[in-house]
Amino acid sequence: MIKLVRTNSDHVDFRALVKQLDAYLAVIDGEEHAFYDQFNKIDKIKHAVVAYFNEEPMACGAIKAYTPTATEVKRMFTSTQSRGKGMATQVLAELEKWAKELGYERCVLETGKRQEDAIALYQKNGYQLIPNYGQYEGIANSVCFEKSLT
Repeated sequence: MIKLVRTNSDHVDFRALVKQLDAYLAVIDGEEHAFYDQFNKIDKIKHAVVAYFNEEPMACGAIKAYTPTATEVKRMFTSTQSRGKGMATQVLAELEKWAKELGYERCVLETGKRQEDAIALYQKNGYQLIPNYGQYEGIANSVCFEKSLT
């Protein structure tokens, strides 16, 4: 059974999963990793979710304020051995539920064009392609999405 735990960026299991995510992204992003990494610091994330299977941390994600009405989905990751089991969808749904409880009307996010699994996850869960926002404007390998929570 999958157990979801709401926490923050100080949680040891969240940090361990993010470390795995960063190692994965360093390979995928190649020379662009330093650019993306600057926007993915976790020291001030107040809302994170960790998914456990048999008491082992297997997936995570987080949200942080983007505008007064929008939250940004960050640090979504599922360990290699746990992919394809629906954990990312469960983490994303829990983050959306939490965002709604906090009063946000929509979620936005950025992912890399090379991350085909992530793109498929977001599209499967109702996210719509939007123009690249903020620091991702004009970045060729970024793709941005949003989903209304209302």
